[in-house]
Amino acid sequence: METTHEVLSLFRPTGIPYALLILVVTFVGARLLHRFIEGLGRRFSDKRLVLNQIGSFARFAVYFLGILAATLAVFRLTPEVALAIGGTAAVSLGFALKDLLSSIVAGLIILVDRPFQVGDRVTFDGWYGEITHIGLRSVRLLTLDDTQVTIPNNKFLTDLVASGNAGSVEMMIQMDFFIGLDQDLARAKQIVTEALTSSRYFSTARRWSVTISEVAQDSYLALRLRAKAYVLDVRFEKAFETDVTERVIGSFRAEGIEPPAIIHRSR
Repeated sequence: METTHEVLSLFRPTGIPYALLILVVTFVGARLLHRFIEGLGRRFSDKRLVLNQIGSFARFAVYFLGILAATLAVFRLTPEVALAIGGTAAVSLGFALKDLLSSIVAGLIILVDRPFQVGDRVTFDGWYGEITHIGLRSVRLLTLDDTQVTIPNNKFLTDLVASGNAGSVEMMIQMDFFIGLDQDLARAKQIVTEALTSSRYFSTARRWSVTISEVAQDSYLALRLRAKAYVLDVRFEKAFETDVTERVIGSFRAEGIEPPAIIHRSR
């Protein structure tokens, strides 16, 4: 009781307006910093992911310093007061804020350990998309159909997450094409290779391949041509896949290369 009274005696009501002003400036400053980093990323696209990572650290620092400054504006903190506040606040707020605090700690771990970063294409709990924000409490993931998914940071400490590009602007894309067993395999492979390597989204700096396998497709045996190549920028993932697929299917049709079907053989 005495400790609580001492803490309250150090509370400065006159500091509340200053604290509110500091918090407003903090949040506005963090938003402006975010927009500035985004602008730099658009201007220097090859450094976009690195800039986003720097921006995440910078926003953490801005929020931390702003909240600390607001606290100092309201309380006259001394070592004794800090100890008293820590003792009383830990008990009263520990359970109420345990999820929030664990998410904040997890966010710091994400920034340091870097299982992914802003700009990465990741798969988490059935959701696939681009990481657009790593915040104090949560990570925001934008799916390819423009659905924003908000995931608490602490979820990433226990659940599996897969990153498609792991901090690089380039990412491997896999495309499968199926033809019948009796079709012109050599010509089909040539068509896929040409469509792949001539696409404007194709990265010439990374390895690529077209492999062939015999598989069961829709209950029929088929030849699968699997194209693997890197797209220049993860933002063009679907554009690359669409470009190659359109030209392959069109060329297959023009060359008379048919999809899998039941083949009847006479004895």
